[in-house]
Amino acid sequence: MEPLYQQTHKQVHEIQSHMGRLETADKQSLHLVENEIQASIDQVFSHLERLEILSSKEPPNKRQNAKLRVDQLKYDVQHLQTALRNFQHQRYANEQQERQREELLSRTFTTNDSDTTIPMDESLQFNSSLQKIHHGMDDLIGGGHSILEGLRAQRLTMKVGALLGDREKAFCFGFIQKCGTCVYLLIAYPIVIL
Repeated sequence: MEPLYQQTHKQVHEIQSHMGRLETADKQSLHLVENEIQASIDQVFSHLERLEILSSKEPPNKRQNAKLRVDQLKYDVQHLQTALRNFQHQRYANEQQERQREELLSRTFTTNDSDTTIPMDESLQFNSSLQKIHHGMDDLIGGGHSILEGLRAQRLTMKVGALLGDREKAFCFGFIQKCGTCVYLLIAYPIVIL
């Protein structure tokens, strides 16, 4: 167990030193350095699995100490793995920002034309629909008003017909057709006429 532990411990220190190379590597070799570090981390994880098995086979008086040493190595490697992922994430974010910056800088901007076009198709259709509904409601109200006026005229005709004789009825129908409101006043207030 001890030689494998020493070899794994040495690899962890090498990975830590390679992590420093990530900051100074140029863009072309950066991917190679990342791949080397990831391969080393994977190899260390496989060694750690073997070390866990070997530490459980140690004599009882050394077993706890061996497991602590393996757990410490495992913690260090997990920390290195997290640091590598954070570095990769930051690099991807920086590359995306750089691409967006280059895209903005390469885009050609022109001045506005003399005519300004505002996309109002939906608003215009909505306004037209509202106006049609408004006119439809006006027509409906006007039709209802005409019907009510017709019913009032029929009511007046019926009242006058009941109150007057045949000769007066003929005169009254003609008069109602000419002045509907005046007849209503005469019928509603017959005392005034007398």
